[in-house]
Amino acid sequence: MDASELQPVTDFIKGLVPFGTLSDLTLERCCKSLSIGYYSKASGFVPLDPAHPQLYIVRSGAFEVRDKNGELLDRLGEGDYFGFPSLLSGEDASNRVAILEDGLVYHLPPDMFDLLRVESREFDRFFNRAFAKRLRHQGRFKAKDLTTTSRITSLMSRTPLTIDLKTSVAEASRLMRKARVSSVLIIDNNKLVGILTDKDLRNRVLAENLNGDLPVHQAMTCNPVVIESNALVFEAMLLMSAHNIHHLPVLDKGQATGIVTSTDILRGQSSQPLLLIGEIERQNDIASLIQVSKQIPLLLQNLISADARAEEIGRVLTSVTDALTRRLIVLNQQILGEAPMAFCWLAFGSQGRQDQAACSDQDNGLLLAHEPDDAAAGYFEALSRAVCKGLDECGYVYCPGDIMAQNPKWRMSLQRWQQVFDKWVNTPEPKALMHASIFFDMRSVYGPQSLFDSLQDSVLSKTKDNDIFLAGLTGNSLTSTPPLGFFRKFVLERDGSEVKGIDLKHKGNALINDIARVYALSAGIKEVNTAKRIRALMEQNIINRKDALNLADAHEFIAHMRLSNQGLQYTQSIPITNYLMPQSVSSLVRHQLRDAFKVVHDGQVGLKLKMMRNF
Repeated sequence: MDASELQPVTDFIKGLVPFGTLSDLTLERCCKSLSIGYYSKASGFVPLDPAHPQLYIVRSGAFEVRDKNGELLDRLGEGDYFGFPSLLSGEDASNRVAILEDGLVYHLPPDMFDLLRVESREFDRFFNRAFAKRLRHQGRFKAKDLTTTSRITSLMSRTPLTIDLKTSVAEASRLMRKARVSSVLIIDNNKLVGILTDKDLRNRVLAENLNGDLPVHQAMTCNPVVIESNALVFEAMLLMSAHNIHHLPVLDKGQATGIVTSTDILRGQSSQPLLLIGEIERQNDIASLIQVSKQIPLLLQNLISADARAEEIGRVLTSVTDALTRRLIVLNQQILGEAPMAFCWLAFGSQGRQDQAACSDQDNGLLLAHEPDDAAAGYFEALSRAVCKGLDECGYVYCPGDIMAQNPKWRMSLQRWQQVFDKWVNTPEPKALMHASIFFDMRSVYGPQSLFDSLQDSVLSKTKDNDIFLAGLTGNSLTSTPPLGFFRKFVLERDGSEVKGIDLKHKGNALINDIARVYALSAGIKEVNTAKRIRALMEQNIINRKDALNLADAHEFIAHMRLSNQGLQYTQSIPITNYLMPQSVSSLVRHQLRDAFKVVHDGQVGLKLKMMRNF
C-alpha cells in the first residue's frame, strides 16, 4: 500500500496495546507487512489455514471464538486479536472463529510477529498473557463439566447393562459381576420397565431365601425413578436424595440411553447449591430457615461468576426456592397439625418456569383436593399466610398483584380452579387474559402430582387448538414490543426525567416467554420452562428448527445479560434492577443485543400470522 493508504492503518495500529510500545521505525515496518482481509457474515467462519498461521487484528466487524465443541471462548470486536495461540504454541488451530458481522481484518505474518516478540519485551509479554488467559478460559469450561451446573451426560454411563424381563436373577447377577456394575436395566418391548440393583438382590432374593431361577421381574424395582438426559447433575442428586436411591436410569425421548449412580456423582465436585438445599432441609425452626436463606444472594453471585448458563442458573435458584417453600410448609404443619385433605402448593410465573433471578417476588396458589368446610378453610388460610410470610422474610417479597396462596381468591378446590381456567379460556376477555397469563406457567412444588396433573390436563385439553383463546392470548402478548426503534436504535425506558435503560426482563425475556407459552398451549405441551417449551415445539415441528434455535439463543443471551448486569449491580452495592444502560457494554454486545431483539420481533410477527390469521 502507498503512503496515503498506510497512514490510517499506522494510526489505528499505533493506538492498540501492545503495538503502541513499538518504536516508530519498527511500527512502520510492521504496518508495511500487513495484508487486509474482508470477511462476510455469509461465510460463517474465518478460514484458518494451518499451513499459514498469522496474527489477525480486527479493524471492524464482530467475531466469536468457539472451541471444537462449540463452547464460547471469546467475543471479539474492533482492536481485538485472534490467531496468536498457534503462533505461540506451534500447534494447529483447534478453535473456530465465527463471523457475526461483516468486517475488515489486518493480517500480520508469522515472521514479523516473531521479530516483534524479539524486539519488544512488552509485545512478547502481552501475547503470552493473552494466551494464558485463553487457556484459563478454556479450562474453566472443562471444569464446569464436573460441577453441578453441568449435564448428567458428562458423568453417566452411556452403555448401561440391559436384560429382558424374563431373565433369571442368577443370570442377571452373573452379567452384573462380569460388567462390574451394581445395577441392570430391565427392558420389555424396547421400553424401560424396571431396574435390578445389588440392594434388590440382597433384600428381595437372598434375604427371602429365593431360588436363582426367579425371573427378574419378580425382584426388580418396577417403574423406577428416571431422569432426562438434558438434566443437570445437581437435579440428579436431588432426585436421589428425595427417593433415597443410588441409581438413576437416563432417558432420551423415552428410551434408556444411560445410567448415573451416586458413585458417578461423587467422582465429581461437591455442590454448593446442593449443600445449601441440604442445609435448608435440616432446619427445624423458621428463624433458622430465614438465616440460611441469606446465603441465596451469594449463591447467585457465585453462579454468575462461574459464567454458568442463564437457563442453568434459573433452574438452580428455583430449586433452592422450591426447597425453601417445602420446608416452610413442613415446619408450619408441625405447628398447625396434619392437613385435613390433600393439597398442592402451586408456583406461577418465574418460579413455575424455573427461571428465577434476583429480586423475584412471590407468585403462588393453593390447589385443594375438594371443597373445604369451615374448619379446613381456616387451616389452609393459616398455613398459606404463614408460608407466604416466611417466604417474604426469606427475601421473596409479597406479590404486588396479590397473586399468593394467602389470598382466598387463589386458594381453591380442583373443581373451582378448573372453573376459573374454563372462564379464561372460553370467554377470553383481553384484560382478564392479560392478568391470567401468569397462571398458565404453573408447577406443583408440594403435594401429590396426580392432583396437579388433573388440573393441568384439564387446562391443556381446553387450550389446545382453541383458536379464539389463542388469538386473544396472542393479542395480549403483542401489546409490548422489543426496545428497538428506527435504524435499530435502542428505545430506553424513562421514569420522568430519569433514563432507566433497556428493560431486559419485560422487553426481552418476558416477550419470548409469551411466544413460547402461546405455542405450547396451542399444542397441549406440558412443559412450562421456556427453553424446554421451545425444544418441544421444535421437536414437534410447530416452530421450524432455525427459528426455534434463534429464539432459544436470544432467550439465553438476554437472560445472561440481565444476570451479568445484576451481578455487577450487586458488587457495586447499587439497587438490583432489570435495566441495562447500553453505554455500559461494548459495541459488540450492543450489536448482539440488537440481533437478539430482532429475533424477538420476528418471533412476534410469526406468532401473529399463525394465531391471528382469521381475526
